[in-house]
Amino acid sequence: MTRDHAPRIDCDKFVQKSQFLKEAVNQAESAPDMDTLRGIEGEAAAIYFSVFDDMILQQKEDFYFHARSRRPPLDRVNALLSFSYSLMTNMCASGLEAVGLDPYVGFMHTDKPGRKSLALDIVEEFRAVFCDRFVLTLINKRFIQPEHFDIREDGAVYLSEQGRRIFIEHWQKRKYEELRHPYLNEKMQWGMLPYVQSLLLARMIRSDLDCYPPFLWK
Repeated sequence: MTRDHAPRIDCDKFVQKSQFLKEAVNQAESAPDMDTLRGIEGEAAAIYFSVFDDMILQQKEDFYFHARSRRPPLDRVNALLSFSYSLMTNMCASGLEAVGLDPYVGFMHTDKPGRKSLALDIVEEFRAVFCDRFVLTLINKRFIQPEHFDIREDGAVYLSEQGRRIFIEHWQKRKYEELRHPYLNEKMQWGMLPYVQSLLLARMIRSDLDCYPPFLWK
């Protein structure tokens, strides 16, 4: 972002926030227990989302981000984020089931009836690098526009049927783009990553790996 859009953003602000997030990663690696880890994650998420609106460079009048809102999303950006996270959760759940793991039994996300806790754990690896970047691309390239949303009487904002079609069309294209996996050093499609990470987790649980290698992508 600072390299490609330096004239349009506060570079010093982004550098400062990035440095904090780097430190949060180091703290997370040495967290003594799950409560400490959740605290680090919560603080890092607040810092991350504090600059999310700055990354929206087009259609600012209609697409803005002030805070994360769920159930229901209260603006267009949150509607896009929620939909992307939902799709990614389903992909991760499918990947876990394919390798013989129960997507409802999590580590970081506590177990609740009907919640795919382990899938949500895996989703954390893809929120920023896939889902959030994808949403920003939809907005900044004007693939998604204000008329692609329905605003309900209670203030909830959702993609319209046409909006969902456009979203999924671009989502599918993104899934077929390729990258080199940073741990396996193999070329693969983005859409394969939830399955691959599920497979690595299964191998760790079955003692085929000493530790789980999370997907880390810049």
